[in-house]
Amino acid sequence: MNQEFFAALDLLEKEKGIPKEYLLEKIELALVSAFKKEYGNGANVRVLIDPEKKDVRVYQQKLVVETVENPEAEISLEEAKAISKRHDLGKVIEFEVKTKNFRRLSAGAAKSVIIQGIREGERRAMQEAYENQKEEIITATVSKFDPDTGNVVVDTGTGFATLRREEQIPGEILHVDDRIKVFVTEVNRESRGPLVTLSRIHPGLVRRMFELEIPEIADGVVMVMGVSREAGSRTKIAVMSRDPDVDPVGACIGAHGMRINNILSELNGEKVDVIKYSESPEEYIAAALAPATALEVSNVDERSYRVLVSPDQLSLAIGKDGQNARLAARLTKCKIDIKAE
Repeated sequence: MNQEFFAALDLLEKEKGIPKEYLLEKIELALVSAFKKEYGNGANVRVLIDPEKKDVRVYQQKLVVETVENPEAEISLEEAKAISKRHDLGKVIEFEVKTKNFRRLSAGAAKSVIIQGIREGERRAMQEAYENQKEEIITATVSKFDPDTGNVVVDTGTGFATLRREEQIPGEILHVDDRIKVFVTEVNRESRGPLVTLSRIHPGLVRRMFELEIPEIADGVVMVMGVSREAGSRTKIAVMSRDPDVDPVGACIGAHGMRINNILSELNGEKVDVIKYSESPEEYIAAALAPATALEVSNVDERSYRVLVSPDQLSLAIGKDGQNARLAARLTKCKIDIKAE
């Protein structure tokens, strides 16, 4: 029996990543709980678990006294002497208790504690795995949909997690078994609530995709300086090069757009403007308003700039519903006022 018990612990540690020491702590608590159910809360117990010898024992402890007031925790000197003449007042005597004799109610209480412990252990193991993936991209497989909420359950390889509807790219249609990239935005340390928050609309998803897809970014030659995004529609990403011989925009787009096309296909056709970063706010703002061409950018006051464009470029600079100007302002962290020449 004990051989099978410890083999099961080894299997749980291997398959679910729950440390054996953690499980042994929970099992000890479960045996104590079962004992208290069986003998009362006033009884004293010692649980001995020896992984090396693969042995589990439970002992009831009783204190040798002159007059017994609590039979569950005390034994008279006369009875103690009958067991062994070496027993004296104040000594603690232990009696082994066979766990197989526990009643169904006591065994059920122990089982509940162990099951709860395994669940907590699984959550803790998954939490540690997700902690290492925080603010990273992971590839997940769509498992099922909730038609009422629009949420999607995905298999991340670590476990199952929910991609909430509001974190999905607008207009994107996902199917069961689709493999998608998701960004880990938050890992919950509390016992309640979702363990991990996943997103496909977070700007960090685009940033990390560029860092993974573009070798010059991975090598540190090209740096991502900022990202502003309205998921499903448009993203602006600013890049700069540490090497004057490397064009940061060209490196991101690649020959015939091959590099950026790999990213766009994952983003459901979302438009991405790759902007060359500049320390000069005027140059940076002019570049950020692409695909529009700015004629002049002038500083009005701190972090506020006026941009002049030709009349035929005004609507392009502002964008549909002001999107282009809005994304440029977020990217540059400046207030931008666009005027026709």
